[in-house]
Amino acid sequence: MQFFKWLYPGIGIKRWITLCLLGLGLIVFVALAAVRTISETSVLLASFATAVLIFGIFLVYTAIKNMLRIFVRALMPPHADENLVDIVYQKRQSDSLMRGPRVVVVGGGTGLSTLLAGVKLFTSNITAIVTVTDTGGSSGRLRDELDMLPPGDIRNCLVALADAEPLIRDLFQYRFEVGEGLKGHSFGNLFITALSKVTGDFEKAVAESSKVLAIRGRVIPSTLEKVTLVGEFVDGTTLEGETTITDAQKPLKNIRLKPHDCKAHPEALDAIANADLVILGPGSLYTSVLPNLLIKDLHDAILKTDAYKVHIVNVMTQPGETDGFSAWDHLRVLIEHTDPRVVDAVFVNVQEIPADLVDKYRVKGAEVVRLDLDTIHEKGYAIIEGKILKTDGQVRHDSEKLARLVFDHYMSVTKTAKV
Repeated sequence: MQFFKWLYPGIGIKRWITLCLLGLGLIVFVALAAVRTISETSVLLASFATAVLIFGIFLVYTAIKNMLRIFVRALMPPHADENLVDIVYQKRQSDSLMRGPRVVVVGGGTGLSTLLAGVKLFTSNITAIVTVTDTGGSSGRLRDELDMLPPGDIRNCLVALADAEPLIRDLFQYRFEVGEGLKGHSFGNLFITALSKVTGDFEKAVAESSKVLAIRGRVIPSTLEKVTLVGEFVDGTTLEGETTITDAQKPLKNIRLKPHDCKAHPEALDAIANADLVILGPGSLYTSVLPNLLIKDLHDAILKTDAYKVHIVNVMTQPGETDGFSAWDHLRVLIEHTDPRVVDAVFVNVQEIPADLVDKYRVKGAEVVRLDLDTIHEKGYAIIEGKILKTDGQVRHDSEKLARLVFDHYMSVTKTAKV
């Protein structure tokens, strides 16, 4: 009886079933006629039979194509307006990405979200582990006023991994420019905040937001505890809070977390344990990358994993954090706060930056990171070099080129290890 439900009005499949049966009937008719008259078939009759056969095949093809379209549209509503071939192609691409390497990306800020936009083109097995120490802007206000984890960096990562319509992505990134209490807040931050209050759980709010944006992979806060950065400067003074530390514009000696014994998110530890590739950065060294690694059990998990570990060195120094730093200085600070085994390879940009952009950044106190690659090599680390910049008014990594170079290097190392 279930079969007859396909004949209900409104489903739109009866016409195609009828057309398919008609086409099959013509094909069978021509086949039977050919068998009976094979010895006396004239050229004219043979031509007519061929035409009828082709027409019958065309009817069957058209009917099956449209029935498949109905099924696909029912099962995949978001793609209802796309051609069937596009849907099949996207599905095959999705299946291919699901077989990609298991990648964990650790960091925060715009650097992490930029990299994720490229990584998702090569694999869907992505876990972004995001710092939760932000105390500035919309995130800082929500953190202080509502006693919650700052959602900003997490929001950026969700949008970077999103497969949702561009309008939804733009909505999450929309920032209110006017309005008492609203000015400066992004819609995505408020959405995650509201969800965390409705569900009573920040973690659930991030998971539900992931569904809304249909992301590839998952985004996880490095810890669910409310932590604060504590920076000790070269002059012996200390300050608390990410924004306060950055605004001090003084050279840092080291940085730590308060409380120092906070626990990592369990899913973050599981992702690292099962990863094929772990990528640290890019992003602010002291305030985006290191805060995650200062969580002891997360740091230990990275040391224990068999995954290949790559650190993306920033292209420009950051005023108040890494003034005058070379590529080795970035890596040196990273391992001084953690362990020399936390990295296997270092990625550095070797593309020349236009002089006008260098001057523009110099006015803001930023310089091009010096490439003392011999020192890095002497310390036993592999070096990945690439020309992967976008220089359209600012210096940024090209997310796709960066991800491709890292994946190519990882694949070459993997193949070599198997030989």
